[in-house]
Amino acid sequence: KKKTVSFSSMPNDRKINSTAACISLMLEGCELKKVRSNSRMYSRFFVLDADMRSVRWEPSKKDSEKAKIEIKSVKEVRVGKKTPVLRSNGLSDQFPDECAFSIIYGDNYESLDLVASSADVVSAWVMGLRYLVSYGKHSPEAPGTGHPSLRTSWISSVFDLADLDKSGRIPVSRAVQLIKALNPGMKTSTIELKFKELQKASERPGAEVACDLFVEAYCELCTRPEIFFLLVQFSSNKEYLGVKDLLMFLEVEQGMEGVTEEKCLEIVGKYEPSKEGREKGYLAIDGFTRYLLSADCSIFDPQHRKVCQDMAQPLSHYYISSAHSACLLEDNFWGRSDISGYISALGLGCRSIELVLWDGPEGEPVVYTSPSAASCVPFRAVVGLIDQHAFTASAYPLILCLVVRCSAPQQRLAAQCLRKTLGDKLYLEPPNPLASYLPSPEQLKGRILIKGKKLPPSCEDSEGEVSDEEEGWELARRLGQEDQEAPEGGGPRRVRLSRELSELVSLCQAVPFQDFESSRRGQRYWEMCSFSEVEAGRFANECPAELVSYNKRFLSRVYPSPMRIDASNMNPQDFWKCGCQMVAMNYQTPGLMMDLNAGWFRQNGACGYVLRPAIMREEVSYFSANAKDSLPGVPAQLLHLKVISGQNLPKPKGSGAKGEVVEPYVCAEIHGIPADCAEHRTKTALQSGDNPIFDESLEFQINLPELAVLRFVVLDDDYIGDEFIAQYTIPFECLQPGYRHVPLQSLAGEPLPHATLFVHVAITDRRGGGKGHRRGLAGRRGRRVREYTSTKATGIKAIDEVFRTATQPLREATDLRENVQNALVSFKELCGLTPAANMKQCILTVSTWLLHSDSTPSVTLNLAEQYPPMEAQGPIPDLLRKVLTAYETMIQTSRTLIESADVVYGKLIQAQQAGMDFHKELHRIETKEGLRGRKLQKALESFAWNITVLKGQADLLKHAKAEALDNLWQIHNAGQSCGIGRNGAASPELSRLRAPLEPIPE
Repeated sequence: KKKTVSFSSMPNDRKINSTAACISLMLEGCELKKVRSNSRMYSRFFVLDADMRSVRWEPSKKDSEKAKIEIKSVKEVRVGKKTPVLRSNGLSDQFPDECAFSIIYGDNYESLDLVASSADVVSAWVMGLRYLVSYGKHSPEAPGTGHPSLRTSWISSVFDLADLDKSGRIPVSRAVQLIKALNPGMKTSTIELKFKELQKASERPGAEVACDLFVEAYCELCTRPEIFFLLVQFSSNKEYLGVKDLLMFLEVEQGMEGVTEEKCLEIVGKYEPSKEGREKGYLAIDGFTRYLLSADCSIFDPQHRKVCQDMAQPLSHYYISSAHSACLLEDNFWGRSDISGYISALGLGCRSIELVLWDGPEGEPVVYTSPSAASCVPFRAVVGLIDQHAFTASAYPLILCLVVRCSAPQQRLAAQCLRKTLGDKLYLEPPNPLASYLPSPEQLKGRILIKGKKLPPSCEDSEGEVSDEEEGWELARRLGQEDQEAPEGGGPRRVRLSRELSELVSLCQAVPFQDFESSRRGQRYWEMCSFSEVEAGRFANECPAELVSYNKRFLSRVYPSPMRIDASNMNPQDFWKCGCQMVAMNYQTPGLMMDLNAGWFRQNGACGYVLRPAIMREEVSYFSANAKDSLPGVPAQLLHLKVISGQNLPKPKGSGAKGEVVEPYVCAEIHGIPADCAEHRTKTALQSGDNPIFDESLEFQINLPELAVLRFVVLDDDYIGDEFIAQYTIPFECLQPGYRHVPLQSLAGEPLPHATLFVHVAITDRRGGGKGHRRGLAGRRGRRVREYTSTKATGIKAIDEVFRTATQPLREATDLRENVQNALVSFKELCGLTPAANMKQCILTVSTWLLHSDSTPSVTLNLAEQYPPMEAQGPIPDLLRKVLTAYETMIQTSRTLIESADVVYGKLIQAQQAGMDFHKELHRIETKEGLRGRKLQKALESFAWNITVLKGQADLLKHAKAEALDNLWQIHNAGQSCGIGRNGAASPELSRLRAPLEPIPE
């Protein structure tokens, strides 16, 4: 059953957009549920004392002096289920994470665990409490007293510029335009309504507004509570972020490395609207909001905006962006041929275009795929266009797939046209018979390859017969041009092919597919097969491993079923998971399938080529496309996604939705191998206007990250007709962690101006991560049986003996990694953090507790040592003692891992290389051992599994060591910056050890 949270408890007109608003809510008080350690919940009325020094609750059995917490005794305020009581099994499903918060107080670090009716109430209490804790006895100014804030001064100065005759008032229409200019996505009607409300409330109606009213309207309209809440969390004075605050936010929350104070000043200079803020290096709420909305803070990793993958691998190692019938702007059979479709496909980075050649009425060939003879385009015009636009979006090779349906004389004209128009761009060099693989995209830069049939070497005439492609006949039947009937006996159809056209084909020679065994024995690397969607789908289901293996050496192209007369698209993921490089899409048909294709090919500078996962490229590797769980040697990951809010969402196009209101919800979908495909949705945000708050956490396990795509879809619950609002599709590998805005797009993939989703992204390893809330009972922890990855018997004695030597190192590698992971999770839980938190956040959390104590820090980090111990000075409370023990365990397990990893890694690689030595001899050994049929297949599968497991486990261990070193570096760094470290410059060995790791050669 879906958990939902009602937002009705917060008065609708009340917007928490300042600390003062939070504190006034706390002074009025409200009902919260108090959770006891026995998991029972009691409703109590909580209120902040008028002197703002304590929080009280009633009714209570204690006398009124005991039913309170003094603000000065508060160590920390945690949001979510972050204490043992709230995490305990009895409670975890009774209320959502975002409705819980805890106050950690007193010298013994006790926790008061509370549940509110909505996330908004939690935000108000947490923000108010954190403000009071930071300020101690300095009570915050009531709104409107004392000196104006940075923000008020800036808004007033904007007003003064618009007040041309300096009367202190400006027309409402100008005020509306001003706010719209400062907040471009906002509706004019929303701003006008706000002015009417404020004028009515202050009894100052009229066509003009004064400065104070303008400031009030701006603050109420343009403050996003969720961003204000974030600013308060990181700001040391709760009004704006100083340079150090911003640096902390970027490193700890956004996962940015190597941030300097200069970089922070640059951000302030670029985004802070107030002159005073820019001069002093302060980022207030408006500048912070602008920064979070900017391209500098996009969810899409900027490294992937340019070509960032190795482009020197063979062509068959890449997915290639392919169009089926790009010239069509409408559907397949009733569409009209239009030349602009080619330009748009090439502009989107498409690298494979299909051209079906027909006899033209004027004696020269034409391209047309609609039944109306009047809508054809001369082949010459299409080639001219391709020549012009082939390399505007990408410099990498373009493949023209020619399907020949015209007579030999017109084929000659087509060949002459291609040679004359494309000139040196045409790749005509014959394939190198000594090579085993196709050249790389890098070697073929700027070249156009022709894929088509070739005359057999035995044919010496000017034309000859070749077997025909299956593609294109559906259309011929509809055009009434199917004069070449299939031959009797059901063999392949034959067509005449001219020598001139045949000679243009070099690296992409089309051949009919017989079976995988024939291909393994006889197919040459420059020959390629095309499969219909139905045939490829059958192979993907019945023999996925063989299809993956076939695609390591040969290119394969999958084209849509002729039954798709509406030009709908197949799901490209169904074929990518089996390694098929060219999945031909109908670019003219928007929707989920085209979103996946467009999103997928964005990840390598949108150049039309994406390197396939290593597990699909390595000569010996085990990969089952239909795996239902994690893969051997590929580290599964957890995606923690928090959908916080939406901004400026449009109404669904063509909807007959009731009224102006959109009632949106968000679906997050993972598309990838079957084990990864999943979908979660948020609750519906009711009556929320254009800027709904969702505040919901979703979690996905990703077993093959390199093939996973995340798609956000925003839908309307209150629709009649069309429910689609917007979407955005992004490859998993391109996600940036932290607080990010998702730039929403229309169904056709066009950007929707100012429409965004605000989300938080965190990615953790599956091991140890994400299981935190199940660990409420200490007794359960020990009972979890550790799973070890092991090798499989091949049935060949000599080979099995080699792999048996790896049994112990495989166990050791798993133990080293899992021990560190478990210690990390325990330490993070005790710090009140999720498994997605990083080490820096843990150290900073501990330091804030200590710095809120009256005494000097009772715990210090000795940074003089490479593995810094956390040392207690004198007696410390029970919770801190537990934290110290967990920290010590984490440091010890990390040390064991760092010091032992290289030896274990060496043993794994040694076993893997010894196994690979047998690979060249494998066929001889098979024959000698008399292995055939199913036994032979099983032996080959087990061999590939073992090689993959050894390489994968060695990779994981290397990665775990790098992470452990990075954690040490974070401890040193955080210890210095937060004041609990002593003796210390950051350890020089650590900065050296953080150099990037070399991948293991394939």
